[in-house]
Amino acid sequence: MTKVSLPCKSIAWLFVRHTSTGRLQSFACSEHRFPRTIFPFLRTMSTNTTDNQNRGSKKPKETLRHVKSREQRKRGVDVHGPATVYAQVVGAGSRDNGASLYVFSEFNRYLFNCGEGTQRLMQEHKLKAARLDNIFLTRMSWENVGGLSGMILTLKDTGVPEVVLSGPPQLEKYVNAIRVFSGPLEEIKLAVRPYTEKQYTDDTMTVSQIPIFGESMQRYQGHQCPSSRMLSSKGHHFSHFIFISGGKARATRDPSLVVAFVCKLHPKKGNFLVAQAKNLGLPVGTAAIGPLIAALKDGKSVTYEGREIHPEEVCTPTDPGPAFIVVECPSEEFVQPICIHQQLRTEDPAALVVHMSPESVLKTDEYKQWMERFPSTTEHLILNEQVCTVHNVRSHKIQTQLNLIHPEIFPELHSVHLLKETQAALHVPSVRAECLLKFQLRPKIEWQRDAIPSCDTEEFVKEAAEAPNFLQEVEEWRAEKYPEVVFLGTGSALPMKIRNVSGNLVNISATQSVLLDCGEGTFGQLCRHYGDSVDETLAKISTVFISHMHADHHTGLLSLLFQRERALATLGKAFSPIYLIGPVQMMTWLNQYHDHCEEILSHVNIVPSKVLCEGAEVSKFKTKAFIQALLKKSDLAKFQTCPVRHCKNAFACSITHQSGWQLVFSGDTMPCDALVHMGKNATLLIHEATLEDGLEDEAVEKRHSTTSQAIGIGMKMNAEFIMLNHFSQRYAKIPLFSEDFNDRVGISFDHMRIRFGDFRILPRLIPPLKALFAEEIGEMEERRGRRELKQMKGVIAESNEEQRIPNEGETGKGAKREPEEPTQDVGRKRLKTN
Repeated sequence: MTKVSLPCKSIAWLFVRHTSTGRLQSFACSEHRFPRTIFPFLRTMSTNTTDNQNRGSKKPKETLRHVKSREQRKRGVDVHGPATVYAQVVGAGSRDNGASLYVFSEFNRYLFNCGEGTQRLMQEHKLKAARLDNIFLTRMSWENVGGLSGMILTLKDTGVPEVVLSGPPQLEKYVNAIRVFSGPLEEIKLAVRPYTEKQYTDDTMTVSQIPIFGESMQRYQGHQCPSSRMLSSKGHHFSHFIFISGGKARATRDPSLVVAFVCKLHPKKGNFLVAQAKNLGLPVGTAAIGPLIAALKDGKSVTYEGREIHPEEVCTPTDPGPAFIVVECPSEEFVQPICIHQQLRTEDPAALVVHMSPESVLKTDEYKQWMERFPSTTEHLILNEQVCTVHNVRSHKIQTQLNLIHPEIFPELHSVHLLKETQAALHVPSVRAECLLKFQLRPKIEWQRDAIPSCDTEEFVKEAAEAPNFLQEVEEWRAEKYPEVVFLGTGSALPMKIRNVSGNLVNISATQSVLLDCGEGTFGQLCRHYGDSVDETLAKISTVFISHMHADHHTGLLSLLFQRERALATLGKAFSPIYLIGPVQMMTWLNQYHDHCEEILSHVNIVPSKVLCEGAEVSKFKTKAFIQALLKKSDLAKFQTCPVRHCKNAFACSITHQSGWQLVFSGDTMPCDALVHMGKNATLLIHEATLEDGLEDEAVEKRHSTTSQAIGIGMKMNAEFIMLNHFSQRYAKIPLFSEDFNDRVGISFDHMRIRFGDFRILPRLIPPLKALFAEEIGEMEERRGRRELKQMKGVIAESNEEQRIPNEGETGKGAKREPEEPTQDVGRKRLKTN
């Protein structure tokens, strides 16, 4: 295979990141690695225990092609570095999409940091998660690990056999903690490589981990362990150890540690120059050329027909292999440890330094001087909240087109602009990050901007206007202001480019809001919906309801809590915890994260969902006080829950306002009589409609509802209006409509905003929506037709088999008969489905 090489100097590549607080403590961790741990993650909405058991009986997935190729390379003799390597920005460090970097080679893929929304960005921009085998985490912070649980699920589902997580040793505790809501993962091997392990080498590069400790912890080295609780510069308490009875340490949080990654690409041999070889008389095109090429590319001279041929005559120079360093550094406390660290003062000149540092760090003289110590040829990439880029282009596109239908129900999206702080004056070549910006390391060192997505509003409008009959169907209207429902996530299972996972904001008044479910990326959706007003929106959220423990319904909660605390501080408002209503298992997850990762328990007042069920007794005085307080704060007359038919400890909720309106949220469920009883005569029912009609069997298997089943529950409840949401991601743009649609039914989209006065308008949006998405609806109807035809053929074949088998039995041929009743039941069920 022809390889391209470039003569270049050794390359160092550095990630640096800072946070506002930090305390460091050295670790004396022995080298350890997870055994083959089995953590099957229940894929949130679309699975249950029975489904997972059925899955376990399926035949194993076929080995991925890139895994086979890797094994073949290991058996090969001539192994050398890859020909193409580049680093690409995924999240540019903005408030809604934290800093993350994707590193590509033809042999391996790597991800540095995996915050919320990372998986969604990779899916939208076609960065293949299925090829990831190493994820590097620079700090044990939700900013870096918020999307990791969902990413692990996706890698497992795509057949990735093993993933190694490198970074802080608390990653092991984190992986154990997510088991609370994921269960064991049977099909993927997860290993944690703490920074104490020796160098790691694969087909692309060698990676070394370097711990960086903040100045506060360095003061304690060589002395007794600090007290169990320390006050950070933000005024939050945190600890490395929390001592319980008997002096045993329970918690292992350590915000004072970041991990640097020093990476060096393997050398790559020079290319064989065919034209020059022919001119020198070498036997190009014959079997004899093979050994000659091998020797010459190894740097050896050869003699052919009495003539000595030197490598430089027929080969390009060998590329010695770029090197890069990766560090995270959360605040000014880490500036000096980074600047004086010997392993970060590399003698190899750096081609690229990636700085995940806030402006306050970039402005310090010491940090600037450290940057200036790199050669003038070194490029510096800055990832922080001062970037200006659009990440989720597809969300902007579809919202721009829906905005043409109704500008208030489908408001335009916004970006969070944090340009109030002046940017640091840097005296080095520096570039501010943009989504998908590339820095190529091989074959040629250069910036590449061709992949950066364009967000052209005029082009989006033009495309929609060209849809037949669309503009003719568009009309105008409006209604009263509160209550208001903003749909932040209307998809199921995993975040995708058009629909995010479950999240619904109910703005009860101008000052109070309730959040119903909080899937991964909910905070990012709030940023895109409210822009610079996101802090005011966060400050209004006083209550969060989590329907159940599937990951697509709650893994955005921690980010929301941290960002809400930040918003209150920015606005100068006193901090107060939110009232968290959810399954009691939520506290197990929060406790483990609190003990081993970051302090979080002070952010919530927990109210178990089961105590809000009709007839339930509330035995604890504190819980009674929380219930009374949350009702009073939001002017509610009642907040009720009921168990629903999905997974264990799954609940729906009903919110009744003092003025008389009632909103019911189903969460995930099959058709449920308890839900009908709780929501009798409700003003608005938000009900999941995961699957289309005709897929009733799949709905039963996954314990979800079809479109008509959801509408049927609303009609049985006598709800004034029914909004369908939580659609399978197979219906990315629009679900299929059923015959049961009527003037009391609407369908939800991400960033859709409705008020009760819109009920008469929402059904009239259906014609323009059908016109806008006519092509997608046509394709889905074709698939449904093919599926129904296949099912009918199966029913006919079974019917013929039933008639044939008894005749064979009568002729004495010993034909094996299946039990008749189950077969008939299957036939009747399939006929009913059709």
